[in-house]
Amino acid sequence: MTDTDTDWQPTACILCECNCGIVVHVDDRRLLRIRGDKDHPASRGYTCNKALRLDHYQNNPNRLTSPMRRRPDGSYEEIDWETAISEIGAGFRAIADTYGGDKILYYGGGGQGNHLGGAYSGAFLKALGSYHRSNALAQEKTGEHWVDAHLYGNHTRGEFEYAEVSVFVGKNPWMSQSFPRARVVLNDIAKDPARSMIVIDPVLTDTAKMADFHLRVRPGTDAWCLASLAAVLVQENLCDEGFLAEHVTGVDAVREVFAEVPVDEYARRCGVDQDLIRAAARRIAAADSAAVFEDLGVQQSPNSTLCSYLNKMLWILTGNFAKRGGQHLHSSFAPLFRPGGVGRTPVTGAPIIGGLMPSNVVPEEILTDHPDRFRAMIVESSNPAHSVADSDAVRRAFAALEFSVVIDVAMTETARLAHYVLPAASQFEKAEATFFNLEFPHNTFHLRHRLMEPLPGTLPEPEIWARLTRALGVVDDAELTPLRQAARQSLAAFTEAFLTAVGANPGLGKVLPFVLYETLGPTLPEGLSGAAALWGLAQKAAMTYPEAVRRAGHRDGNALFEAILDGRSGVTFTVHDYEDDFSLISHPDRRIALEMPEMLADIRALADAPAGLTTHEFPIVLSAGERRAYTANDIIRDPSWRKRDADGALRVSPADAEALGLVDGGRARITTAAGSAEATVEISDAMLPGHASLPNGFGVDFVDANGGAVVPGVAPNALTWSSWRDAYAGTPWHKHVPARIEKADHRVGAAT
Repeated sequence: MTDTDTDWQPTACILCECNCGIVVHVDDRRLLRIRGDKDHPASRGYTCNKALRLDHYQNNPNRLTSPMRRRPDGSYEEIDWETAISEIGAGFRAIADTYGGDKILYYGGGGQGNHLGGAYSGAFLKALGSYHRSNALAQEKTGEHWVDAHLYGNHTRGEFEYAEVSVFVGKNPWMSQSFPRARVVLNDIAKDPARSMIVIDPVLTDTAKMADFHLRVRPGTDAWCLASLAAVLVQENLCDEGFLAEHVTGVDAVREVFAEVPVDEYARRCGVDQDLIRAAARRIAAADSAAVFEDLGVQQSPNSTLCSYLNKMLWILTGNFAKRGGQHLHSSFAPLFRPGGVGRTPVTGAPIIGGLMPSNVVPEEILTDHPDRFRAMIVESSNPAHSVADSDAVRRAFAALEFSVVIDVAMTETARLAHYVLPAASQFEKAEATFFNLEFPHNTFHLRHRLMEPLPGTLPEPEIWARLTRALGVVDDAELTPLRQAARQSLAAFTEAFLTAVGANPGLGKVLPFVLYETLGPTLPEGLSGAAALWGLAQKAAMTYPEAVRRAGHRDGNALFEAILDGRSGVTFTVHDYEDDFSLISHPDRRIALEMPEMLADIRALADAPAGLTTHEFPIVLSAGERRAYTANDIIRDPSWRKRDADGALRVSPADAEALGLVDGGRARITTAAGSAEATVEISDAMLPGHASLPNGFGVDFVDANGGAVVPGVAPNALTWSSWRDAYAGTPWHKHVPARIEKADHRVGAAT
């Protein structure tokens, strides 16, 4: 078989935040062949092995193809879309009228690659008076966001492609990627004797094997290691004093705390030789540029928010900001967090950061007789019954809801708990995009065109949200007529009409995505009506970063929007100069505010804090949800995509295997305070004694070709519990679960 360039369609991988550009040969709705897209401005032809398996997502035989309504006996029946929309609209309206719209919780908004649908949810939710939200970011990034908001008001990303020293904290980018062309960049660093890589991780990961400095901390002791590194910078006078004096406030208070840190004692507590810690700190200080990346290894472990604060000391104290190869603030095409979205949850008083409540308090916010408990929930492109700690509590919480709806491509673990399930088109059957646009100085945005028509019976999420919003009757259709007429003329005419309409009727602004979908959407090229919301985001980007947008070749918001529609492989939407970093700091003085009293108190408290949380009953630390070569977020439910580690092995150290009588390929039972499960054993030198891991992405069910139900591996959150979470952000300690491991005498079910 031969093919030509016209047989290949550009799109993107959807399995991690990078969303690398790919080109796909489609044949009879199958993603027959996949390769990297050389025209993509960020990934430039790069992709990892996982993208090559995307047909297992697209052609999952468990796809939903009809709205489903739960019967009183718990089974489901197919219903038509008109009935589903009418009953769901009425159901949520009844909750809002009876208890208030704030008793409706929205969870999700898209996975790694499907954020566009979530952009339309706000119109429906605002019309009901619903504003409480949660999603996967609240399991990972809210602690870091809280620290970032205080320090400089934005998110930073390291420029690892050019950094002389790259520091990875609880991060294995060889496997989890997270920045463009990760493996190419890592190989370049490892081959260059003038560059260095520092990894802080208890596991001997693929990245750690490449590192010049592997600070192999004991599980959960990252804070002591990071405090020691920062203390060496202060105590040995290795800070960039000129940078600190000109661009940072609160330095003296921070310096005073780190001056008191006993480096040798903290090194002992974290299990890393103090000479290695000192050498790593000196290497960072001596470099012309350094960049740092923290990830789930610390963000889902004890002291997670403190670790977010401490690792930023490494580049702030050494002045590695606003320079090539350093750490940078960046433009955003759409906010991942709600600006100023802080507060407390209505029942437990848990922190709301960036507009997101902690995922792991959701069951507690429902399973109560408190008058402000949540009564209804809508879940979009998420699976909290599998991804949130203590799966049993999540199931009980859903059973207690008076009304619930799930929007997804498959009958997930969460969907089977809902009153209604709405079948969405797959990410390759609709216009789609990601808002993980995090790079500097060149930042990119990719609107992916559909590769095929939606599967019959399914709808793209923008259309689902539009139908639900119409069912509420919140906008008089006559109000949209002038906008529809202007949209048919030109973008310039639409812009003028839009400003006039919103100025005359501010209520339209509350349902802005719906208005854009209904008026601008029908005039867009075939299959791109869902991209209408991007018009508003393009206008905002052009107003927020005018010079950077023009530098990228777009004269204004309309030109940027047109470029996005036309750019099948993505577009660069901003190009910054390095000195722009300072203008991206949100504080009025454009300086980094280094002093955080809560964090400084916690650093002092490390002297007396326990470095371990295991007990005699649960003596081993379990990392629940390790990323491996053949694991992905559970949107790939078909287990046949895995070419190895098909059962999701429990990795244990040789020392633990010997002590517990475990053999490679044998079976072991893992027990925690939350539950128990069996897994196949893999003995690995990658694990320290007292540390074990289970992979992510397992424990989801799949109906095979013979109609049999298969549930490979262990669902990690059958073993975690929600009360183990960070004091500031509520992020769970999935990577630090005290456990007991025993040899299994016989094979039994996955989890109990």
